[in-house]
Amino acid sequence: MSKKTFVKRYLITGLLIWVPLVITMWVLNLLVSTMDQTLLLLPLELRTEQWLGVHIPGLGVLLTLLIVFLTGLLAANIIGQRLVLFWEGVLARIPVVNSIYNGVKQVSDTLFSPTGQAFRKALLVQYPREGSWTIA
Repeated sequence: MSKKTFVKRYLITGLLIWVPLVITMWVLNLLVSTMDQTLLLLPLELRTEQWLGVHIPGLGVLLTLLIVFLTGLLAANIIGQRLVLFWEGVLARIPVVNSIYNGVKQVSDTLFSPTGQAFRKALLVQYPREGSWTIA
């Protein structure tokens, strides 16, 4: 094995280790920092910077989960269901928003299906070209 092939092999192996790790950390940091923005909804005196003197990263994740839980709790009753239908009707009248919302809603309905049958079966499809098979 030549020295050039030897170096190339280990360089590619190192990249295969580091690239997914770095991208995963970047996405997690993006999600946590985005969820931390929900803390801006709190009054100034309730934020940790005011009473602890320091920002606690990730606290917004808890607030986001609480907001999502309370939204689900409210939407599960009859009045909440009517509000959701009304809101979806409003969104259906806005051309660009309608197509984005419907696409995201279909994907989320599939992912969070109460029957739990989303992505339960693996398929082989010919992609990206004929004769080349990929798991779907």
